[in-house]
Amino acid sequence: MKNEKSAIFIDAGYLNQIIKAYFNNTNIDFENLSKHLAKLTKTEILRTYYYHCKPYVRKGNAEDQDRMNKMEKFLNRLKRIPRYQVRLGRLIKVGNSFKQKMVDVHLSLDLVDMCFEKQIEHAIILGGDSDFVPAIERAKRAGAIIHLFYHPECVHNLLLDHCDELYEINDDFIKEINRK
Repeated sequence: MKNEKSAIFIDAGYLNQIIKAYFNNTNIDFENLSKHLAKLTKTEILRTYYYHCKPYVRKGNAEDQDRMNKMEKFLNRLKRIPRYQVRLGRLIKVGNSFKQKMVDVHLSLDLVDMCFEKQIEHAIILGGDSDFVPAIERAKRAGAIIHLFYHPECVHNLLLDHCDELYEINDDFIKEINRK
């Protein structure tokens, strides 16, 4: 029997936040991450989508430019992983803080489109934001099974309530995807 197809939707801001806060900034092997998610969900990966923003660069700021150069090298490596797609939003400065723009919208649109076009039967979301709930509801109406990978200290309850299958990101999970 052939495995059903899935797509992985990674909210990189969320992943970075939990890796930093709960897993000592562990270095992730992203190709292995996708393989591990496929194994746990017993699905065949059509594609992995990685959603993020490039860093904010202030004119003439060498640290900002260095951070941008590192991010571009990292994104170029990700793009070369088989079946990986990088989707970028924008980072804007609001007062003294920064906000991502368009990331959740890109993820939501890709999720709904792929489900309604019957490209996938399963959607694997690595995230914790309740902004995805309307897209999840629409994808479920198209017949998709929604798998959520999350950290229990950093997830919105509404998101947990709307996903079909829940998987906690814990130490064992991180060990499997750690870049050795």
